[in-house]
Amino acid sequence: MRTTIQLACVLASCVALTVAGGAAQAGTYPEKPIRLIVPYVAGGAADITARVMAAHMTKDLGATVVVENKPGANGMIGTDLVAKSAPDGYTLLLDASGPLVVNPSLYAKTPYDPVKDFAPISQITSYQYVLVVPEASKIQGLPDLIAAAKQAPGAVTYGSAGIGAGGHLAGELFAVQTGTQLSHIPYKGNAQALTDVLGGQLTFTFDTVVTATPHIRSGKLRGYAVSGPRRAPGLPDIPTLQELGYKDFEVTQFQGLLAPAGTDPAIIARLHKAVQKAAHDPEVVFKLATEGGNEMVAGTPEAFAVQIDEDLARYRKLIKDANVKAD
Repeated sequence: MRTTIQLACVLASCVALTVAGGAAQAGTYPEKPIRLIVPYVAGGAADITARVMAAHMTKDLGATVVVENKPGANGMIGTDLVAKSAPDGYTLLLDASGPLVVNPSLYAKTPYDPVKDFAPISQITSYQYVLVVPEASKIQGLPDLIAAAKQAPGAVTYGSAGIGAGGHLAGELFAVQTGTQLSHIPYKGNAQALTDVLGGQLTFTFDTVVTATPHIRSGKLRGYAVSGPRRAPGLPDIPTLQELGYKDFEVTQFQGLLAPAGTDPAIIARLHKAVQKAAHDPEVVFKLATEGGNEMVAGTPEAFAVQIDEDLARYRKLIKDANVKAD
């Protein structure tokens, strides 16, 4: 009996020491530089968001947040690196929708589980797309576009940043909901697709609001609808596809901050607080929302987890319904 009691006391002491150690670690966090992994090349939308957030978080946390670009495999290389990192709060992920909610639906297998392998910290931003045609186009609205697609199946073309990109999925959903057959032309980036729309080589495209807006305002493009559930703040006169009668039409993308699964909840809470403070900084809002075309979110870890689950379900259904195949 005495041996059993002694063992129980030893186990209880170990648990107490472990809890105390974890609390101490969270209480002094961070004690060294933090790596912020971006699974894309430098200069892209996620990279810009990461660098703006890193600068603000460095001041708030009192430790340097260093952005590291780890591109490749449609964002899966950098994402997997974080999934397999120590859950100590010193390796974080600034990711977008693609690697987390599109790739697991598009590819037969990914090297990580988007739900089990990560601890969401906060969805930082949300952005959407706008359906645009070139200035010289004879298409004067969605009815004209749909009529042209039905009259000559496959003749109407649209471009995107590649298979599984937001603009591609928006086009696929549009084809499903309108009962049309469209020809998708994948590019290596949004810029190339936009150039060919402006030049009249493509019938239309779903371009990001931030890159399309200057051309809409100058008259080089005409915008007919946006892909999100709400009108874009920078394009208040352009209706959503839901407003135009396309029920449940929603293609939005997120940028968010995550840590490896198993990270101390106290560290998650500290990082979330830092994100919220950044999101209320006028300079951050200007760079990411006013100038960057995003909508600031800075939601809770729980809300971000729900968003990931909902987007996974949405894109799995769309990719299946549209029979989208990876390269």
